[in-house]
Amino acid sequence: MFHTMAYMKNFIKDKDIASITPTSPFGVKRVCSQIDFARNNLIIEYGPGTGVFTDYLLKHMRNGSRLIAIERNKNFKTILQDRIHDPRATIINDSAENVLETLKACRSGEADYIISGIPFFWLPRDLKDRILLNTYRALKEGGSFLVYQTCFQTDQHLKVHLERFFPVVHSKFELRNIPPLRLFQAIKGSQSPGGNGNGNGNGNGSRSRRITV
Repeated sequence: MFHTMAYMKNFIKDKDIASITPTSPFGVKRVCSQIDFARNNLIIEYGPGTGVFTDYLLKHMRNGSRLIAIERNKNFKTILQDRIHDPRATIINDSAENVLETLKACRSGEADYIISGIPFFWLPRDLKDRILLNTYRALKEGGSFLVYQTCFQTDQHLKVHLERFFPVVHSKFELRNIPPLRLFQAIKGSQSPGGNGNGNGNGNGSRSRRITV
């Protein structure tokens, strides 16, 4: 109930909040099922809100893992700082597009996983591309960008953009959430962003091209 009330209060004031309610336990578990919690990881979370994913991650992460939560909304950032006192977690008030600067400030290397609930469907094209390119650069080779969005999004809202930067993109749905979710797993390969050469994310292209924004 705390998470829901806090979301509703901030949803009215902040148009960039994706949903009036936090992600359900089913949605959180489904997204995080792609994470190998058996090893130490550096995990970055975009837009943690009140911390429903943050709580789950900290509960399942190893002691040697680290979590960097990047929250643009100052009210949510304050809520997180008041609630979470785990030494493995660092909470940053910034935008996801500045993830590379955040990693430098935290003296951290590339991330194993980046989780995002940012509502990509209403972001301007240039901002969307900056976030995706910098996310690609912030991940280790083989690292995963795990994205959860509302289910009514079409491929044009995010999937085709992910495929410009990541060689492998998987998509599925989680219906046990209000509203239902569309989930993406985009995996970083060894080539430059957009290196599949054909924009379809299957990795069969023979020529590499670099995308800049």
